Amino acid sequence: MSATPIVIAHRGASGYRPEHTLEAYELAIDMGADFIEPDLVTTRDGILLARHENEISETTDVAGHPEFAGWRTTKRIDGREVTGWFTEDFTFAEITTLRARERLPFRRHEHDGRFKVATLEEVLDLAVRKSLEMGRTIGVYPETKHPTYFRSLGLPLEEALLLALEAKGYRGRLAPVFIQSFETGNLRELRRWTDLPLIQLLDDAGQPWDLAAAGDSRTYADLATPQGLAAIAGYAEGIGPSKRLIVPAGPDGQLRPPTSLVADAHRAGLVVHPWTFRSEDTFLAADYEGQPEREYEQFFDLGVDGLFSDFSDVAVRARDAWMGRRA
Repeated sequence: MSATPIVIAHRGASGYRPEHTLEAYELAIDMGADFIEPDLVTTRDGILLARHENEISETTDVAGHPEFAGWRTTKRIDGREVTGWFTEDFTFAEITTLRARERLPFRRHEHDGRFKVATLEEVLDLAVRKSLEMGRTIGVYPETKHPTYFRSLGLPLEEALLLALEAKGYRGRLAPVFIQSFETGNLRELRRWTDLPLIQLLDDAGQPWDLAAAGDSRTYADLATPQGLAAIAGYAEGIGPSKRLIVPAGPDGQLRPPTSLVADAHRAGLVVHPWTFRSEDTFLAADYEGQPEREYEQFFDLGVDGLFSDFSDVAVRARDAWMGRRA
């Protein structure tokens, strides 16, 4: 629906720096990303952190801190047991003693242990500062992680997120921000509290945890039907679907013909921002023959309004080349 698709830096330039660090976000901005994406979890004292999960053994050096050795535990989160160290057991002061590390073994690890765990406030400050420096608006695309779980602990994410955004001047439907969630109930609540743009995330399997917890049988596939999309349009401005809901893959990994999801969402008045685009062969379908640009081009041709990428530079080059061919 937008003339120029936006590039959303998935956890920052996470193909080059440990994800969700200020250094990853700044590099993505320098590479031309339009939006940076902080996933949000919270500390015990209510400070919002940019981490993909509240279990932080994969993305920090917490396991190497003897003072926290006894804090390793097992919790039940969104219906499954998870073992490790959890942000909600730490104060922010304790979190500041940790350093980030690369999550994936096949990516570069020379920055492990160098960068701190970023707060939402620091991410917003970075976006504001870089917008002024670069003379262009850098948007933010925060995701509330496990909102039902955190609310059950008395540590709701949404109120703190809205206060932080308000304090930095993010107001109204035209603000350069999208708030996203895989759950539905918190987005419906957010619609009552704010007119900032909201995005319903859609996975290619399973169902939103808040629906499962409530005994509601609706799945992500149900939400992706024309009827489901019409319901989403009642509380959100768009969807963030797994790219496999747009271009499916068979059991052999071979791509199948595209679905009608983009067109169906546009008919419902929703923007479409699929995830996640990565350059490594581990993630790239064999159909693209090792050329990530071909994947970007296919999705731009299908009409997406933006997309999430670990490699902002590749995404921006592919987007600009695609726009140039259309000129």
